[in-house]
Amino acid sequence: MFRRRPLHLFLLLALLACPPHAAAQPSRPLWQGSQFTEADRARAVRRGLEFIYRTALDEDNFRLYGSDYLWCFYTVGESVSDPAVRRAARRMGVERARLWQRLHRTLPRDSDAQTVADFAFGADASAGLGFRNEHLKGQVRRAAARFGPRDFLLFDPATEAPPADVPDDCGFDGVRNARGAKACRACRRPLKPRTPQDVWYDALITAYVGERYGVRLGASYAEVLRWLPSLRPYRAADPAMPDGGPGFYDTVYALTHVVYTLNDYGLYTLSPRALGDEYEFLRSNLREAVRQRDADMLGEFMDSLRALGLDERDPSMRAGVEYLLANQNADGSWGARDERDIYLRYHPTWNGVAALSRYRWRGPSPRLRKYRHLLDDNQTTEHERP
Repeated sequence: MFRRRPLHLFLLLALLACPPHAAAQPSRPLWQGSQFTEADRARAVRRGLEFIYRTALDEDNFRLYGSDYLWCFYTVGESVSDPAVRRAARRMGVERARLWQRLHRTLPRDSDAQTVADFAFGADASAGLGFRNEHLKGQVRRAAARFGPRDFLLFDPATEAPPADVPDDCGFDGVRNARGAKACRACRRPLKPRTPQDVWYDALITAYVGERYGVRLGASYAEVLRWLPSLRPYRAADPAMPDGGPGFYDTVYALTHVVYTLNDYGLYTLSPRALGDEYEFLRSNLREAVRQRDADMLGEFMDSLRALGLDERDPSMRAGVEYLLANQNADGSWGARDERDIYLRYHPTWNGVAALSRYRWRGPSPRLRKYRHLLDDNQTTEHERP
C-alpha cells in the first residue's frame, strides 16, 4: 500500500499557495446590504477546496473515495470561472489522478459490479485530468459485460420503473441484501427501504458515467432518464417535519442530478422551460435547505439553479450565499465537524464550493436537446408509475 511521506506537506503547500493576484480580490459588498464581500466569497471557495484536498491526501480516505475526489477536482477545474480556482483544482486533480493510476493499474479478476463501476468512475475522471489508460478500459469493458442491469443499477430500466422494494444496506453491519428483503440476512435486523427516487438517481449517475467512459454499466442513460416523468408530481417540503417530510431529501438529489447529468456537471446552461416542474420545485424549496441547516443539500440546490438561470438577484439565492459564508467551519469545511465518515465532511464542502462559485458556461446544453423528448409526461403511462 502506498505510504504517505513528508513530501506531501511540501506538495500541499505548493498546490494551495495563492497566486500573487489572489489577495487583491475586490472588497465590495456582494450586493447592497450584504455583510459579506467578494473577497469573502473568493476566500471561502479557496478554503473549501483546500480542505477537500487535505482530506484527499489521507491514504484511507483516498482508498475509499478516490474516484469521487477525482471527479470533484476534475469538474471544479473545468467549470468555474475563477482561473485561480480552476488551476488549483486541476493541479490537485492531476496529482491525485497520478496516484489513482498507480493504485489501479489492473482490475481485479474477481471484481463485483460495484468495483467495476468504481473503476469506471475513477478512470473516466482520470482521463479528464489527462491520464488515459486504454488497457484498463478494455478490462473494465470486458468485466462489465458479465453483469446485468440489476447488478449495476438494482433494477432494469428497460423493463421496469424505479422500484420501491430495494432495501438500504444494513445500518448495523453494512451488508447488502436482495430486493424485497425486510430483514438483514446476516444480523436479522429490520431493513429500511430506499425510495424510488434514491434508486433512480444512483442509476442515472452510473449510466451517465458509463456512457462518458464508453462502457455500458447496466443500461443506457436514455433508458434511465425516460423514467423521470414517473417521479412527478414532486412533493414540496413539509415545514412541520424536521427533514421536510417523506421522500423530500431524495427528490432534491434526484432532480439536482438530472441537472448535473444534462449539463455535464457545470459546463452548460439549461432551459427552465424544458425542465419546468424540476425548476419550480428547486426554486420554491431552496430555503428549506437553509431551514434544515444542511449545507450539502443547499449546495445542490444552488448549483443546479445557477445552471437554470437563477442568480443572486433572487432573494433565496442571496439567503443561501449568506448562510454558507456565515457557517463555514474554521478548517474550511461545511457540515458537522464531528462526523466520522469523511464523505460527509468533504462532500458538503464540495457543494459549498460549487454553490459559491460562478461558472464559465459554454452555452446551452447539447444533451438537453438530445434528450428533451424523454422529459415529457407522456413518456410513461399511469400504470407504469411506481
